Amino acid sequence: MIITLEHYFLWFLFYSFVGWMYESILVSCQQHRLVNRGFLNGPLCPIYGTGAILGVAILGNVHNPIIIFLISMVGATILEYTTSWVMEQLFHARWWDYSNFRFNLQGRVCLLGALIFGLGGVGVVLGSQPYVERVTDMIPLPMLHTLVTVLALITIIDLAVTVAGMLEFERVLDSVSQVVQDVAARAGGTWQWGSSAVSDRMRELSQDTVERLRWAVTGVINAQQKRMLKSFPKFQVPDRQDIIDSLRELMGPRR
Repeated sequence: MIITLEHYFLWFLFYSFVGWMYESILVSCQQHRLVNRGFLNGPLCPIYGTGAILGVAILGNVHNPIIIFLISMVGATILEYTTSWVMEQLFHARWWDYSNFRFNLQGRVCLLGALIFGLGGVGVVLGSQPYVERVTDMIPLPMLHTLVTVLALITIIDLAVTVAGMLEFERVLDSVSQVVQDVAARAGGTWQWGSSAVSDRMRELSQDTVERLRWAVTGVINAQQKRMLKSFPKFQVPDRQDIIDSLRELMGPRR
């Protein structure tokens, strides 16, 4: 039983890494820059690992690709919708938004994504999983136990650090708001949230003031939170979106 759970954990990490690769390459191509797309600091997208493991556990003995496709499509859609809702409740933020896609549900899921996940389920169950199982079966038991223990500790620490950092993100945004207004006031100007586009307000300030703003904001927001803003362009915090836009503007390329 323990060995089976250890194998499942390694499979989870493998498919989480594959999902991270897929997301990072896709978003990097869209934004024309390298993007670490994972929620965690490490190269993992846990939602992909979770979906793959559920698919293997439920559909491992199914060989009909149509059935696998349909169940994977529905199951992955439910998983993605649930994950979006839970993360919004936990962090008070939206991480992705499919509102611009046709046939979407509250922007949390869309038909195109469901079709891709359905194909992915077929690829995992009938394609990659037999080879993945063959490789993990070849790992000697002492090495397996050590490998799983080390990777589990690293993953737990990464998860704890990430969650802790994002749980305080709303407080960080309040601090950023105050810092930006203080710097603008010392420069003899004002910063009215929501009064105009962020880019317009940036142009109204001197280059020296903008650089002071960049420096001040860097001291408030940590590297992980900064990466989240860059990695998730659809990241939204209700009632604080103007601060988010300002952060992205200040952390963007210097003009």
